[in-house]
Amino acid sequence: MTSDFLVIGSGIAGLSFAIRAAQFGSVVVVTKNKALNSNTAWAQGGIASVLPAGFRDDGDSIEKHVADTLDAGAGLCNEEAVRAIVGEGARTIQELVSWGVDFDPAADNPEHFSLGKEGGHSNRRILHAKDTTGHEIATSLLETARRTPNLTLLENHFAIDLLTTAKLGHVTEDRILGAYVLIAPTGEVEVFRSDRVILATGGCGKTYLYTTNPDSSTGDGVAMAWRAGASIANMEFVQFHPTCFYNPGATGAEARSFLVSEAVRGEGAVLLNGKGEEFVTQYDPRGSLAPRDIVARAIDTELKRTGAPCVFLDTTRKSKSFLQERFPFIYDTLLKFGHDAALDPIPVVPAAHYQCGGVVTDLHGKTNIRGLFAIGEVACTGLHGANRLASNSLLEGNVMAHRALEEIQRLFPTDKPANSTPKIPAWEHGDTAHPDELVVIYHNWDELRRTMWDYVSIVRTDKRLQRASVRLRNLRHEVRDFYWGHRVTHDILELRNLVAVASLIIDCAIRRKESRGIHYTLDHPDPREEYLHDTVLRRF
Repeated sequence: MTSDFLVIGSGIAGLSFAIRAAQFGSVVVVTKNKALNSNTAWAQGGIASVLPAGFRDDGDSIEKHVADTLDAGAGLCNEEAVRAIVGEGARTIQELVSWGVDFDPAADNPEHFSLGKEGGHSNRRILHAKDTTGHEIATSLLETARRTPNLTLLENHFAIDLLTTAKLGHVTEDRILGAYVLIAPTGEVEVFRSDRVILATGGCGKTYLYTTNPDSSTGDGVAMAWRAGASIANMEFVQFHPTCFYNPGATGAEARSFLVSEAVRGEGAVLLNGKGEEFVTQYDPRGSLAPRDIVARAIDTELKRTGAPCVFLDTTRKSKSFLQERFPFIYDTLLKFGHDAALDPIPVVPAAHYQCGGVVTDLHGKTNIRGLFAIGEVACTGLHGANRLASNSLLEGNVMAHRALEEIQRLFPTDKPANSTPKIPAWEHGDTAHPDELVVIYHNWDELRRTMWDYVSIVRTDKRLQRASVRLRNLRHEVRDFYWGHRVTHDILELRNLVAVASLIIDCAIRRKESRGIHYTLDHPDPREEYLHDTVLRRF
């Protein structure tokens, strides 16, 4: 299949890019599962944006949003990126509304939006649709994409590897040619040809044993980009969400990884230890509304200090009617699990949530491979620095999709084809794996995630990181042998990508001999001036 644009991923970044790009040429979107199985669709809190004067919280401003983002990023944000993305938020919000996204209206003025507040934000600036904002955005974008001419959406199509001229032996210019894609229903692998490839694959939460992410978050885009020769940066900064519902013995993905949105704390809920004490104020005067790295680390410290299995988010200070109106999804889901948030504080623990690093791009999503762009969580633009400010992620995905399309039209207009089209070899299949060999995949998956949780999570040490590195080295060899010796499957491809991304996280963490933002190590507990730069990895 050949198209002007090949988009890999179906979250806010991928779909908003595809909808816009379809007016300039043919667009193919491939996504490895159902299109709604994305991090975007799972997002609860909302999208941060400073609205035009008269529509925003009194006293809010672009400068305040910039300052909050820089403060959360612990000195590592690219201020130019912060100003560009924050400054362009309002115009892309209007575009989302035009595509059918129904944000909650203000109670006192239906012409305005209701604005929430989350940790690290100095003002109310979070647009939301109850507590299922991501699902509202993803559903609206998907409906718009399905009726957009020139746009083909292919579900259950798993991108395996990027195709570049360098991989085919052309040394004069390294540019993108497309991707090999596994067609899941048939098990066949096809070449998808395009001179403009946009990675929008989301993050890598499933690298860890406990995560708030869907099962699809296996770092595919970062792994593919790395294998293709793209630069990767700041993978040591994996954000842990402080409040994942603690539900021991639960079965099923939702029960094990149900997120209780930061917006709940924004509306007055507070974190308590087993004695009913508001312990976070001991670590930061902002208490439960401090940035996520501080809150997650405070909970981790409290759990280790007391030996308790969890802490508690006290929502009982709000009425049942308020919780049901503002957070209907969270309230009803907890009730389904046997917990009434109006009567009892919610047991919570931190869990892996967001990848702040990724494929290195400029302020238009451009990578170091000609024609390859990365947008959304898969990319490292410099917006998040060492710690993401809550609800800046959906903002970044939407704004960067817009900026990437503008740059592609400038550099690679669709009316000017590439100079040549190298012949791309067909995919060569390995042997079919025997059922007993599939056990190896599941064992390796479990070993990987437990290793990352035990050694490379909220609090790290040099020794833990070195132990993780040794284990990952062995896993890489096993997975490489399995990958090349057998016919590719969904599970094999995800494990291959997880091992690659976990190795990148460890390599970056080992290089950063300081504590900054969400990278905290007991051996180097303070930030150091000589590490005030990105951790960039280059394969070639």
